[in-house]
Amino acid sequence: MQKIAVLTSGGDSPGMNACIRAIVRTSIFHNTEIWGIRRGYEGLMDSEFVQMNTKSVANIIQRGGTILKTARSSRFMETEGLLVAAQNLKEQGIEGLITIGGDGTFRGALALQQHSDIKIVGCPGTIDNDLVGTDFTIGYDTAINTVVEAVDKIRDTAESHERLFFVEVMGRDAGLIALRSGIGAGAEAILIPETPTHIDDLIRRLEGGRKDKSSKIVIVSEHDDAGGAFAIAEKVKAKLPYYDTRVTILGHIQRGGNPSCMDRVNASRMGFAAVEALLEGRSGEMAGIVNKQVCFTPFEKAVKHLEELDQSLLRMVEILSL
Repeated sequence: MQKIAVLTSGGDSPGMNACIRAIVRTSIFHNTEIWGIRRGYEGLMDSEFVQMNTKSVANIIQRGGTILKTARSSRFMETEGLLVAAQNLKEQGIEGLITIGGDGTFRGALALQQHSDIKIVGCPGTIDNDLVGTDFTIGYDTAINTVVEAVDKIRDTAESHERLFFVEVMGRDAGLIALRSGIGAGAEAILIPETPTHIDDLIRRLEGGRKDKSSKIVIVSEHDDAGGAFAIAEKVKAKLPYYDTRVTILGHIQRGGNPSCMDRVNASRMGFAAVEALLEGRSGEMAGIVNKQVCFTPFEKAVKHLEELDQSLLRMVEILSL
């Protein structure tokens, strides 16, 4: 394999640059040309190829975001867009492609494989940690640490003013950010998409705890079935008017920032493994890390998010919040 390309697609996540760095330098070690594709699949359709070298990825392992830029593309999922992308790869002489992203990125890779002979391997770059085939996706560890740090600061204000705070975090379809950061921040309740939210149960939780608590924190995943943090806070306030209630939306602050050591190491391992997998002839798989070992999962399985939430963690939250 003489030419490999790499792109980042979908939402950015801390550690993508570390993964790009590993891909570029591993390719060069194996005397393989490495090309970057700017702006993900959108850039692939516009032939935004740039040849990369060791200097291209100098001093980026500690940077958040992605030096290759990223984008979401609806036209790529249309047959015309896929054919243009496949033709551009062929004209550029690209034999292997590494895609860094999440569910949508791998669905795009699956569609591209139906219109091209190119070999594709993926690296899981998403803060949501919602892919099967890896214990931690690139960016997840940094994101939950960002949430915990923010909630720790919110807790200071909550205690000083004896307030009830609803903190909304990312996780439209998966509550793993809310669950793990909520445990780490000592939240009184965690509301996630995987379980239905009943306001009466939440009120009983809040009222059933210690009466002398000077602060209470509820972590809410965005798009919870009972509404976002503002909607839920209003419902609770209507039934518990004596609470001094506040809402904080953390938003895109969770995506940015320098990646943690864990994300840098995991991203480097996955990028390194993805290149060597392509050189071995593998394709249609995601490189992940399970039980500290690199493994490969077919795209079809990785995107389905089959694994169930650990219910014991939710039970633990209830017990530890007493």
